[in-house]
Amino acid sequence: MGLGILIGGVCVISFGMFLSRPDRTIPPYSIGAQEGSLVAVHVPSYTSDPEIKTLIMRFGDVGRATRDFANMKIRPTTSDDPRGRYQTLQVIIFSDPFWTEPDNLHRYVANEADDASEKTFGEKFEEAVRAGYRADAEGQAGWIGPWNRSGSTDRTLTMQWVFQESWEKASSKPQASSPAP
Repeated sequence: MGLGILIGGVCVISFGMFLSRPDRTIPPYSIGAQEGSLVAVHVPSYTSDPEIKTLIMRFGDVGRATRDFANMKIRPTTSDDPRGRYQTLQVIIFSDPFWTEPDNLHRYVANEADDASEKTFGEKFEEAVRAGYRADAEGQAGWIGPWNRSGSTDRTLTMQWVFQESWEKASSKPQASSPAP
C-alpha cells in the first residue's frame, strides 16, 4: 500500500509539473548551465526535431520582438550593456543532461586545444548538440543538427538552418520565421 501511495504521489507531482509549465506550445526544457553568453539547454531525449524547431522558433520570436530572454529562463548575458541585457547570446540544445552540467560547459569553454583529451572532449561536446540559436550584433539564426565549430569551416555540412536573418530583416518581418534559402 505504501508503495502504491509513493508511486501515485510521484505520478501526480510529475503530471502537475507538466501541466503547470508556462508554455505548452514548446517542448519542456531546462537551462543546464550558462557561461557568459553561452547557454546549455536540456530537452528530454524523446523530444523530436520538429518540437525542437518550435523551441528555436520561439527564441527567434523573442529575439525579433524584444530581445529579452528572461522569460525563457536565461540570465542576462550583457547586463552592463546600455543597448540591452542580451546583445550576444548563444544557446546550444542537448538531449543528454551530461553535456549541460556546469562543469562540462566550463570545460568546453576553457578547452585547451593543445591537449588531445580536451580536443576529443570538445569534439564529443559539439557532436552531442541537437540544435542551437545565436543572436549577436549582426542578427540571429537557429539551426538543427550538431554544432561543428571546430571540425569544419563549412557548418552547413551538419546543420539544417531553421532561419538566418539580420536585425533589419527581422524587424520588418511579422512574428513568424521562415527558413533561410
